[in-house]
Amino acid sequence: MSLCQCRAEGREAEPGPLPANTGHAAAAHTARPDMDLDAILEKLESGEQELVQRALMEYNKENSQCFFFNVEQREQRKKLGEVVIKYLERDLQPSCQLVCLETIRILSRDKYGLAPFTSHSAMQILARYGGLDYSDEMETPRIPDSESAVEALKGLCNIVYNSVEAQEVATELRLVCGLAHRLKLYNETRSSHESKFFDLRLLFLLTALRVDVRRQLARELRGVSLLTDALESTMALKWSDIYEVVTDRLAPPLGKEETERVMEILKTLFNITFDISRREVDEEDAALYRHLAAILRHCLLRQSDGEDRTEEFHGHTVNLLVNLPLMCLDVLLTPKVELGSVEYMGMNMDTVEVLLQFLDRRLDRGHKLRETLTPVLNLLTESSRVHRETRKFLRAKVLPPLRDVKNRPEVGNTLRNKLVRLMTHVDTDVKHCAAEFLFVLCKENVSRFVKYTGYGNAAGLLAARGLLAGGRGEGRYSEDEDTDTEEYREAKPNINPVTGRVEEKQPNPMDGMTEEQKEYEAMKLVSMFDKLSREQIIQPMGVTSDGRLEPLDEAAQRMIQQQESSDLETDSD
Repeated sequence: MSLCQCRAEGREAEPGPLPANTGHAAAAHTARPDMDLDAILEKLESGEQELVQRALMEYNKENSQCFFFNVEQREQRKKLGEVVIKYLERDLQPSCQLVCLETIRILSRDKYGLAPFTSHSAMQILARYGGLDYSDEMETPRIPDSESAVEALKGLCNIVYNSVEAQEVATELRLVCGLAHRLKLYNETRSSHESKFFDLRLLFLLTALRVDVRRQLARELRGVSLLTDALESTMALKWSDIYEVVTDRLAPPLGKEETERVMEILKTLFNITFDISRREVDEEDAALYRHLAAILRHCLLRQSDGEDRTEEFHGHTVNLLVNLPLMCLDVLLTPKVELGSVEYMGMNMDTVEVLLQFLDRRLDRGHKLRETLTPVLNLLTESSRVHRETRKFLRAKVLPPLRDVKNRPEVGNTLRNKLVRLMTHVDTDVKHCAAEFLFVLCKENVSRFVKYTGYGNAAGLLAARGLLAGGRGEGRYSEDEDTDTEEYREAKPNINPVTGRVEEKQPNPMDGMTEEQKEYEAMKLVSMFDKLSREQIIQPMGVTSDGRLEPLDEAAQRMIQQQESSDLETDSD
């Protein structure tokens, strides 16, 4: 998972300037330039715990909401960081440990002042306080649940997020192994929400920022199984069948804390499954991914505390579903049809209905479409390719029998209208995903695709697929059925295939012209095209026999060569 997709945040649990997708806002201020760091440093150098603790408590209180730092005091802050990290090597009272770690958490927000915390020794100290100092000889992982451990984890999250050097050291210290071993006891421990959350946050950051850590967790440490168990435990799932989770529609929304942990797990699972859909999976792995897909189905059917949080929760679920092998997504349709379920052709379409509603909401929001829209479009497109029932259900919802033939396909508020508008979007990925989805719903039939979208909107995909001359795509589908409405059949002769709507016949602009005037206008037009072509403003194109666009001069050259070749063969005969 790329950081732009997963929205890695090196933030803490406390309020602060958060990325847009977190749904929170809080005031933040800049460190006071008149804060006397020299006096604090002098007290720290005295070494007396009580004096040090009071001085740092004052600093922490003053800067608890500080997320922007003055350049003038950067060297003093670095010095403060060096003294505090060294001070933590001593045998300190728990209250003094906590204050020191709080100071490091605050200082680690400044990505330009991380030097004191990115060394091997400094990271090792923080890992020890966080309970992540893992070694192969350890029979059981440490499960610290103190405030100090949580503060250490917060500091590590900030440092790892902001520093490439820290990411290297974290890999050398094998922090991922300590986190994975702690994850094994996720179900058995009664750790606080913060302790579990920042374990998961650090694991997410490491897998998002380091490809080698991602692979290590996925393969060596069996991360998919570990995280799936943690997901199941967090949501307290009950199973009615091997691949069917009991979903109570009247259950209260998933709590805020549980949702936060679930989203961290989903993001980390995304990181370590990014390449699964591109390779073959054996029976054991297929069973694991089906188990995970069944849980993700439950996630889509659950609500969280608030519309925005539910939207974010479902967004991470969709991102992960895109990664799973298509063969394992059949469990989305197989649960028993119960009272209140959406049924189609005997299959349970609850999940597909939720995905369609999710798509509609994202279309209405209209911002950051590549990040927010393409995953769900890709998921629905690929599911429609392999599951006939899904495709037919979606076609009935998105491309119902055509009755409105007076308006352009992109005009209106139906799902079809919104998706057709995207087919001319400036973002190539968004444009392609929308067109591909509608093309698959049309069973890759060019004439049907043009019927629902108009030739002008469809031309981009058809040109890319070599189908400008008509025909079908490469997908295998059942025989076409006639779904034309009476309204469409009556209007069909008058529909402009380019715009996709009925248009009044326009008068012929050449009516009333003499032959000389017609010839003059024709030559004038040729001259204009020639000028545009010579100045490379446009490039005349033609459609080849295989339906692809080709520059006209290349097509003409090839025709001349073919003619010469044919003449030579005739002469030799």
